[in-house]
Amino acid sequence: MVIMIRREISPFIESLALKRNKMAFISGPRQCGKTTLAKDLLLDKSFYFNWDQLKFRQLWIKSPELLAEQSLAAMAPRIVLDELHKSRNWKRELKGFYDEFGEQIQILVTGSSKLDTYRKGGDSLLGRFYHFHLHPLSLSELLSSKKISFKELEHLILSIKGWPEAKAKTEVESLFRFGGFPEPLLSDREDIHSLWQKNRIDLLIKQDLRDLSQVHELSKVEILAALLPLKVGSPLSTESLREDLEVAFTTTQKWLLLLKTLFYHFELKPYSKSISRSLKKEGKIYLYDWSSIESPGARFENMVASHLLKFCHSISDTGTAEMELFYLRDKEKREIDFLLVKNKKPWITVEAKIHDLNLDKSFQVFQKKLGVPHFQIVMPSKIDRFLKMETGNVRIISFDTFFSVL
Repeated sequence: MVIMIRREISPFIESLALKRNKMAFISGPRQCGKTTLAKDLLLDKSFYFNWDQLKFRQLWIKSPELLAEQSLAAMAPRIVLDELHKSRNWKRELKGFYDEFGEQIQILVTGSSKLDTYRKGGDSLLGRFYHFHLHPLSLSELLSSKKISFKELEHLILSIKGWPEAKAKTEVESLFRFGGFPEPLLSDREDIHSLWQKNRIDLLIKQDLRDLSQVHELSKVEILAALLPLKVGSPLSTESLREDLEVAFTTTQKWLLLLKTLFYHFELKPYSKSISRSLKKEGKIYLYDWSSIESPGARFENMVASHLLKFCHSISDTGTAEMELFYLRDKEKREIDFLLVKNKKPWITVEAKIHDLNLDKSFQVFQKKLGVPHFQIVMPSKIDRFLKMETGNVRIISFDTFFSVL
């Protein structure tokens, strides 16, 4: 049985891009549901093309205009170009295609590599598209939570009342166990999950990495990918990884960037009002597939990080506000897991503690400086404690309660 889950970003792709004759760029990890989303957005008479299909490659290289002629002859108002970024001159070719046919054909471009990376530097596509991030499934998507305005959300997040629907607890347990990628999560089977993980790493490194770069030491990149789950939640030392891999520092940096570009992991930088200072410091890394992390505490922190990043991208991609995700750390090495920054101003801080209901008082140092509410997210259901402290408001709250609305 195929389970269809309406992705939260779908109506925004329709209203902000396609119906306004802008191209929609949709990027995200391999197997997170981009193709399913794109096909869900297709109309009755529409075409789907994948760069890995030989016939499409030949047609696109020979003459993209022939593709448009086919679509228009079939009265197909919408096409999907999947993995087009693998074409060497894809931006130039796509610009010409859009400029000639963009008023007649609605165009979706999807990719399992960062399309926002490819668009930097002398961007010939500027003003012709909007970029949307697709993440693995989140709790609110699994619950089909009704979307509310951001203004309502800002009020609700500080005044959540009652508990989420009964199945929320089960969905959180499944997310924690299998991760958010549709195939293993919806199968609810350990054997499928194990096979899927192995296949994903093979495809990511032996196919996607090969297509993206000229890396020859793929076995060492596999070792790097195997080491990263052990580094989740702590400032990442590239030098330490370099020693483990026995390669040059710059090589390790390059491989980390490639894995990041392919959505194996993402990085959070420490917050600083000086952007340049923040960028120079070591970031913390988290995986898009948190189910590969053995430590329960680190896995839970990663699941929280992934949900928060998805929320930030959703708010930013839809033009609601500019939302960014950082972590906090001072010279005394006191730390808070996450800081959400709205329009360049601190919004809320979040700490992930899988079972610990006791507050780590170090957050008060940051709260006194930033003056924002603090949340401690825990795994057990039906936890909601609101505390008024000298430094500001604090809430200890269950993952299912918090993320059923966020």
